Amino acid sequence: MSATGSAGMVTSPAGGLLDRERIVARPGFNRWLVPPAALAIHLCIGMAYGFSVFWLPLSKALPATDASCATMTLLDALTTTSCNWRVADLGWIYTLFFVLLGCSAALWGGWLERVGPRKAAFISALCWCGGILVAAVGVMIHQLWLMWLGAGVIGGIGLGLGYISPVSTLIKWFPDRRGMATGMAIMGFGGGAMIGAPLANLLMNIFKSDAGPGVWQTFIVMAIIYFIFMMGGAFGYRIPPAGWRPDGWTPPAAKGQMITHRHVHLRNAHKTPQFWLIWAVLCLNVSAGIGVIGMASPMLQEIFAGSLIGQPGLAFAQLDATQKAQIAAIAAGFTGLISLFNIGGRFFWASMSDRLGRKNTYFCFFVLGIILYALVPSLALMGNKALFVLAVGIILSMYGGGFATIPAYLADIFGTQFVGAIHGRLLTAWATAGIVGPVVVNYIREAQIAAGVQPGPALYASTMYILAGMLALGLICNALVRPLSDKWFMSDDEVAALQAKSAAASAGPSGSFGIGKGGLDAKALLAWLAVGIPLAWGIWVTLKSSFALFG
Repeated sequence: MSATGSAGMVTSPAGGLLDRERIVARPGFNRWLVPPAALAIHLCIGMAYGFSVFWLPLSKALPATDASCATMTLLDALTTTSCNWRVADLGWIYTLFFVLLGCSAALWGGWLERVGPRKAAFISALCWCGGILVAAVGVMIHQLWLMWLGAGVIGGIGLGLGYISPVSTLIKWFPDRRGMATGMAIMGFGGGAMIGAPLANLLMNIFKSDAGPGVWQTFIVMAIIYFIFMMGGAFGYRIPPAGWRPDGWTPPAAKGQMITHRHVHLRNAHKTPQFWLIWAVLCLNVSAGIGVIGMASPMLQEIFAGSLIGQPGLAFAQLDATQKAQIAAIAAGFTGLISLFNIGGRFFWASMSDRLGRKNTYFCFFVLGIILYALVPSLALMGNKALFVLAVGIILSMYGGGFATIPAYLADIFGTQFVGAIHGRLLTAWATAGIVGPVVVNYIREAQIAAGVQPGPALYASTMYILAGMLALGLICNALVRPLSDKWFMSDDEVAALQAKSAAASAGPSGSFGIGKGGLDAKALLAWLAVGIPLAWGIWVTLKSSFALFG
């Protein structure tokens, strides 16, 4: 997967293997080697979405527990060696993942821009895979605090660095297709669980025994596999020389468009109203999407109930334990199916944004989203399962598309010089949405149940209308985004000084001089197969599990 070789390497002894100066592309390098390198990173760290596959096995890791375990507190759970962990205690790791992702991306985004994507991806691999190994030790000695520290904290830092490592690089390699390029990489983050979750199940089935469910052994094997892939991705990264652009490509005229050809310094980006408007746009879009993801499985089960197993006359409350287990399995297929919409939307909408423009793409998200969120309760009342699934799928495609489109939106407004670091700071919107979305949905649901509303379409109607209202706020924020005034942009001299190192390392002129050519040559084909085959396997496994939904 790595694009090593004399054509792609800078052989100057001045820099180490991880230094930014060492990875400036040389003549003959093919830019299509960079997206699979980014995918290799994102497919590995994307397993964060699938970590819940370990919760149930870990909650039954000990063969027997004392009666006092039923009353243990969260603090007790962190250090107990005699009680099984509760799913809720383990679920905090998931929260830590995304809080640390947003915080680490914001804290170290500027550092990433200085040192380059290879060093950031290398540190990401050490943190993510090292954190999983620490978690394996936590499972071995049955210490939950070590699980939290390893997977949640150390692994979460790896998530943040790995997530933003390719953003700036891909945007600079594909100025002609910014949305498509970032969509390809961020698609991998959504697809990581599709590969990782079934792989984890396979490994746990191999390693499980009377002594335990095989989780710590699975952690070790997956950490090794991920480290190999992430190293391939890290050493496959190259950055273009200063001033490089694709052969034959001319930047579009700035007049009348939301695309700048100048650059805003990192220290000033957050001082602009545009930054906070786009922050709100991402936060509101993600909050609504996370709200749907969090309730997708129970919503399908409680709304369609017996109709999922050929008995449309049975409400959810009338189902017995066996029937509930049947529809839970079907709902798992539904969850897998909408994850495909999430992944596909990342590539589709980000690519479409190259044609529509980033602002117009977000208009589509919000207008179409408001309509679909408002329609979902009606579709549920009609009992139309196909239209219900399609509506939720489109909603989730726009959730994923929002993540993939936002880096290009930032590059259009703030320029490309610090876009990776600016994107890192904007990801605090994701961390906020990760709290707001589930809290809104869960509290509304509990309030409805307390008011006597029975499981069914009525239980979720208010929730969907409130989420539609959040999208309406996002629509307003997006409408207020305007091009920046000249005072925020760096002078040409400032930009030239920042790019001087890269220009010197390239040892050549700032034009194209044969860089970025090649298309899908033999080396690029091998790189794409290395990431494409695992992704295709994950998609196939997910499709198979979703067949039962309409079977």
